[in-house]
Amino acid sequence: MRLLIRFVKQAQRRTQIRPIRHYNFSTVSDLSGTLRDDPKGDTSCAWLCGSSPHIVESLREFVDVQVDFISEEEQQVLMRELEPGLKKKRYEFDHWDDAIHGFRETERVQWGAACEAVIRRLRAHAFPQGSQLLGPVHVLDLDKAGFIKPHIDSVKFCGTTIAGLSLLSDSVMRLVHEEEKTEWVDLFLPQRSLYILRKEARYKYTHEIMKDAESFFAGRRVPRQRRISVICRNLPE
Repeated sequence: MRLLIRFVKQAQRRTQIRPIRHYNFSTVSDLSGTLRDDPKGDTSCAWLCGSSPHIVESLREFVDVQVDFISEEEQQVLMRELEPGLKKKRYEFDHWDDAIHGFRETERVQWGAACEAVIRRLRAHAFPQGSQLLGPVHVLDLDKAGFIKPHIDSVKFCGTTIAGLSLLSDSVMRLVHEEEKTEWVDLFLPQRSLYILRKEARYKYTHEIMKDAESFFAGRRVPRQRRISVICRNLPE
């Protein structure tokens, strides 16, 4: 049984894309520059927008995006370690419950020294000290034509926090309230960034990675290429 069966609770139909409100910048390139150039890192959550200021504010403490969490060199080191194993697998364009399209995946327990240092830094940043972590690191490789449909990771196997590195491509992650479908937020995920979903964002909202044709943030196009995510989770309490 495939790895994702353990993590996907349910897949829901895509929420219809609604007009997106603008926050703090005029273009996606302006956003990327602002996020990377501000020496104090004070971007007023420029990577976050949503259906209303209220929903953005209510989710702010449960989501985070750390831009340039890893360097170009660290991304290259990770790719050198991951690529040989991934190349042995074919991209799959059908999934047992139609939750994911155009993907291949693996799990890693052991890493080379440089990659292990990155994983330790990720875990130290995303999880409280002493957290019981899910041992294997999940590596998900999305083809340029691939995408992940709305889902909530299973509470049986995953705890309060999901944290993932985004490699190779910028992307947009959408969170939609499980019951109130008109309430949603988008996260702009530049390549080499770290995203973190905690508590309410983890349990009450579906999350998805937008397909290339629908990859927009605050009304601006975010071209999607092949994307690899390196995902860590904690265990249920």
